[in-house]
Amino acid sequence: MPAVYIWKGRTQEGTLVTGETEAESEGDLIIALRKQGIIPRYVREKEEAKAFRIGGGVSQKDILFFTRQFATLFSSGVPIVQALDAIIGQIKNKNFRKILIQMRNDIEKGSSLADAMKRHPKVFSTLFVNMIRAGEEGGMLDKVLFKMADYFEKMIKLKRKIIGAMIYPSMVIAIAVLVVAVIMIFVIPTFAKLFGEMGLELPLPTRVTIALSNFMVQSGIFILFGIIGFFVFVRIFRKTEQGKKITDNILLKFPLLGVILLKASLSRFARTLGTLLGSGVPILNSMEISARASGNKVIEDVIISMRDDITAGKSLTEVLKSRTELFPPIFIQMVNVGESTGGIDDMLNKVADFYDEEVDNAVANLMSMLEPALIVFLGVTIGFIVVSLYLPIFKLGEVVGKGG
Repeated sequence: MPAVYIWKGRTQEGTLVTGETEAESEGDLIIALRKQGIIPRYVREKEEAKAFRIGGGVSQKDILFFTRQFATLFSSGVPIVQALDAIIGQIKNKNFRKILIQMRNDIEKGSSLADAMKRHPKVFSTLFVNMIRAGEEGGMLDKVLFKMADYFEKMIKLKRKIIGAMIYPSMVIAIAVLVVAVIMIFVIPTFAKLFGEMGLELPLPTRVTIALSNFMVQSGIFILFGIIGFFVFVRIFRKTEQGKKITDNILLKFPLLGVILLKASLSRFARTLGTLLGSGVPILNSMEISARASGNKVIEDVIISMRDDITAGKSLTEVLKSRTELFPPIFIQMVNVGESTGGIDDMLNKVADFYDEEVDNAVANLMSMLEPALIVFLGVTIGFIVVSLYLPIFKLGEVVGKGG
């Protein structure tokens, strides 16, 4: 089923050109553009009509369940339509069930499985569609389905690790800040009023604590709205291409967290590329799909730029060596071994497994460093507050003692 693609490229004279073209697939469009003397730099399917985009609310777990069940049924000799019928009865998600019913109807009318999936881009990614198409054309759809099930399972596990690495520290820090805020807003004003009634000359630490408390009481609502506004702004900003690139670049530079995100992106890229190449998808298509699967706009742009070098005849290892700012030596060495032995897809999956373990270790290191750091922060902060509150009481005791 033809689709409309948005593309950017350069002519042989170096002129930047863009356009929208209908083609059967990304690969067909890339070949057509090259025949016109255009070197494609960016190819992406145009968003389809809303009538075909009813896929909201379908989770990765739903996709994994469908893929695993479908692979098992199809490999057992059950025809595609009957396999879909069997799975539809087990799907609890109403939106997903509607999509599978529409897919079954399309296949009954003569559509291929890949084309039926392609009508629902919100549910079935370009990666999934290309893999299924390669499996159908190569007569190994059952193997591709099992590969995709394994791929989704590992990607879900990786996503959980990343969410854990980002949410847990955020929650702990938020709780620590909340505890301090409650003390400053509700506890300190009571002591400040008491000290004011005593008419004591307050020590410097006490004056600092009361001043901070007054600031938070008077400006707390503005601070809260400012924080909420900041996160809303970042969320909207990240929806733009430039905004996502800027924020992703900032995240990569964060201590510890940046390392985790980089390794996770390299794992996603390697696993996606290895899965696609192992299923017979052309390398240029595989590179673009893998770039988007990396989950980081900075890395995506670097990988997209690598496609031009591969088009010029360079090996993947040679291209990676020119981007050492993102790809560590061990990544390059393992890819080089894979190219030398003819098992690049297997080696890329091993690279992904290696970086999955690296993410595990990095997350563990982050947690082990964060907990004592937060204990120290809370200890020093609350200790300072307590001391600043007791100093006037000690001073009052001295005054009473001298008066006696």
